[in-house]
Amino acid sequence: MSAAKMNDSLEMPVSCLYFKKPGRENTTRTLEKAAERADELEVQNILVASTSGETGLLAAGIFSKKNLVIVTHSTGYVEPDFQELNPEFHSKIEEAGVKILTCQHALGGVGRAVRKKLGTYELEEIIAYTLRVFGEGTKVAVEIALMAADAGLISTKEPCIAVGGTGRGADTAILLQPAHAQNFFDLRIMEILAKPRLD
Repeated sequence: MSAAKMNDSLEMPVSCLYFKKPGRENTTRTLEKAAERADELEVQNILVASTSGETGLLAAGIFSKKNLVIVTHSTGYVEPDFQELNPEFHSKIEEAGVKILTCQHALGGVGRAVRKKLGTYELEEIIAYTLRVFGEGTKVAVEIALMAADAGLISTKEPCIAVGGTGRGADTAILLQPAHAQNFFDLRIMEILAKPRLD
């Protein structure tokens, strides 16, 4: 983040875009809001969660000059050996020069296996449920930041913007200081740029 962008004042007004309800209809506006703030702060690393690849392809057009990483569901999330990322979207995203990350979910994985088999929740799923008090998209945005840092696709030494959603599409964008999963408590949510208003 450029030092020139920081104000000497104790206040730093930053607008947050609140949506009346969560969902995919907020996708374009969420990505636009993230792009605006990325340009203002000269943030280079952008993370976007995408299941089918539709949101990822849209992001590829908006963040063409950034280090954009599209983070998918892990293979097998829905059923064994099945990857939800549409092969056509996958090809188009890669053709745009965008990185795609598919790996174990930072707040699921083995802990989810324990819940399914033994009927008890493990620590990472408790953290996931805690983050959901801010909305599903916030949980997703934090999780993909952990995943991308662990994969070495972003640095933990500089802020990034992470975009997540509720179900399909995008409705949440946050500016955060990423961390590796093993250093989870070093992660810092710096600004909330867009999210659904939860009633």
